[in-house]
Amino acid sequence: MAWMSWTLPTALFFIGIGVILVGMTTWQIVSPCVERRGFLPLATTRGDRLFIGLLSSAFIHLAFVALTDVNIAVATALCAFWMIILMRWG
Repeated sequence: MAWMSWTLPTALFFIGIGVILVGMTTWQIVSPCVERRGFLPLATTRGDRLFIGLLSSAFIHLAFVALTDVNIAVATALCAFWMIILMRWG
């Protein structure tokens, strides 16, 4: 694994994604989800909304890095807020 040049932020990011996936899997086993419609133009499950949220968060971060000089922590806070909205009302 040394060839990957792991840094603490990189490791924490992937550990966080793993924890989220384990948590969502456990939640699905304990309380199966049904598809529902929110503000997204399609019926989605919790897993669908998680995938859409992670993908859109990546694009938000890329846009911040490419288009602004603002601290990346602002993009992270915005993405956390976006994920809460998407998972609740998406």
